[in-house]
Amino acid sequence: MTPTTREECAALDAADPLAPLREEFVLPEGVIYLDGNSLGALPRSTPARVADVVEREWGQGLVRSWNDAGWWDKPRTLGAMLAPLVGADPDEVVVGDGTSANLFKTVVAALRMSDRDVVLGEAGNFPTDLYVTEGAVGLTGGTQRRVDPDGPELASELARGDVAVLLLSHVDYRTGVLRDMPALTRLAHEHGALVVWDLCHSAGAVPVDLSGSGADFAVGCTYKYLNAGPGAPAFLHAARRHHARAEQPLSGWHGHARPFDFAPGYEPAPGVSRFLSGSQPLVADAALEASLEVWGRADLAQVRTKSLALTDLFLAGAAESGLVSLTPAEHARRGSQVCLVEPEEGSGYAIVRALIERGVIGDFRAPDVMRFGFTPLYLSYTEVFDAARALVEVVRNGEWRQERFRARSQVT
Repeated sequence: MTPTTREECAALDAADPLAPLREEFVLPEGVIYLDGNSLGALPRSTPARVADVVEREWGQGLVRSWNDAGWWDKPRTLGAMLAPLVGADPDEVVVGDGTSANLFKTVVAALRMSDRDVVLGEAGNFPTDLYVTEGAVGLTGGTQRRVDPDGPELASELARGDVAVLLLSHVDYRTGVLRDMPALTRLAHEHGALVVWDLCHSAGAVPVDLSGSGADFAVGCTYKYLNAGPGAPAFLHAARRHHARAEQPLSGWHGHARPFDFAPGYEPAPGVSRFLSGSQPLVADAALEASLEVWGRADLAQVRTKSLALTDLFLAGAAESGLVSLTPAEHARRGSQVCLVEPEEGSGYAIVRALIERGVIGDFRAPDVMRFGFTPLYLSYTEVFDAARALVEVVRNGEWRQERFRARSQVT
């Protein structure tokens, strides 16, 4: 049952099995952070880990650290650490490059594995996915079509028999809708298409079972729920059954079978390493490694249970504001965020800014969506209760109508 008082929330916090992990993060005093779906909080161990890489491994070890500190293998060792969070085997995930580059690699690789040329995308998907697909089909001579993946046209588009690749986000960044990965992957396979899943808003937030779902490829960032910091490297998953055939287009030195032969021609490395391209961002890797060590102590079932409880609590409290939720009430269809629609044109951004001034940090996505992310490792029930009350007050008293809240920042 969803708590209705702050005292009940405090009791839940006292009994929360994840509560000890909150101490692993730096959380500013007086701030309720509901934007971990955009940038995760700083793990306490990160500054020391980064400093060690800079001062000892780089400063003292110099070039020897490629061997002595395991720098060369970081894409694979970090991939193996991350793999359990997305339901993959350790040898199916590598870390490196950004989400956009990894999307491009997987989409083109999947196109090359098919005798078809259509990439079926998601209308309204995050712009990176749309833009990268445009670039991929433009270079390969393919075609892009877009559908609403939550409507009936997805099945009919796949049934046309010309789709090579289906590209979907596991969680919709605008609504918080969680897609049925096993069912959609199975549907695509029945119609001869491969699937690339974008896990940016689900890795570390909701259960992901790439292996059990039969997924072909997946990509995701690590700076949101995985708390690896701004500019953190992304990850790429390729099912083992595709390793021998997959040919990604950014055939860089680190993806070569024998890079230190310095051969003039390219030969892809065995396994998922063939999806690597350039040098690893090792300072950023240190931050990711520190965060993944914290995640290694988290029970993912408890993370999901708390996520649903926190979003239930916020949805119940926010309902008093009169705002309309885009996020499903059904647990099976909900990610770890709540998305609300502005009550009148131009109000959503101002409401978010008014909340930020009160110390409740969410974000706004054009044209009209207010987003609030729920990160179970470091967010408490009492904080969510207080955030919902603040939202109701800001809306009811018209606080957001003050002119200073309407001035747009560069990043919204």
